[in-house]
Amino acid sequence: MKGTTKVITATEFKKNLGSYIDYVSENNEVVVTKNGRKALRLTPYITEIEQYFMVKENALDYQYGGKKVSYEEFMEIYENTELRMEYINGEIVLLTSPSTFHQDISGNLYVKLRDYLKGKDCKVFYAPFDVHFYKHEIDTPDVMQPDLLIACDLDGNINEKGKYMGTPTLCVEILSKSTRSKDMVEKLNTFTLSGVKEFWVVDPKKETVIVYTFNNYEIEEYTLLKGEETLCSYYFEGLQIPLREIFEQ
Repeated sequence: MKGTTKVITATEFKKNLGSYIDYVSENNEVVVTKNGRKALRLTPYITEIEQYFMVKENALDYQYGGKKVSYEEFMEIYENTELRMEYINGEIVLLTSPSTFHQDISGNLYVKLRDYLKGKDCKVFYAPFDVHFYKHEIDTPDVMQPDLLIACDLDGNINEKGKYMGTPTLCVEILSKSTRSKDMVEKLNTFTLSGVKEFWVVDPKKETVIVYTFNNYEIEEYTLLKGEETLCSYYFEGLQIPLREIFEQ
């Protein structure tokens, strides 16, 4: 449970009933003791449907979230569930639903990238779309779902199940509160070491974009863009997008 727990006596509870009701309504709980023994617990009211989803979410987190498994075990789990999940450094990461602003940004970028790629051999895809990233000198891949990506190696990299098994040229991640540290650290590391050429980190909260370019499994250059600036791709010549058009709602 979120919040804090306060332990009080029955006498104190009777004297300050209104105060403790307010305290519990702020998502805390109160345990009341009588003659030195715990006699009563007050918790915030939860509807039956809220309780159902809370139990379901906690069960899924316990069953999968943060669990260390082999790549083979992950693929078996993933192919037998409808949950969205990624596999990073040997650990299962459950994905949450994006916000409306996140989807606005994703849609804006998709339209811009699709228009730019007309007549070219590359293609833009958006999540959910699995990619197996094989990091340099590491046998076990990470399996992730970039918010958007550009693939230029589709020929020969589509398996018998119709799944893409190549390495994207460009990856885009749109930050959220739950994925910020993962995207900024772990995914940056994976993209650097797996042969991705360029990585855009889009921050809806600050309305900024960081553009990374990689060479020889190292960060070659990076640029922080904000305000009225225009995003210019390092790798794709002529790909330019004003930031105001990325964050347009």
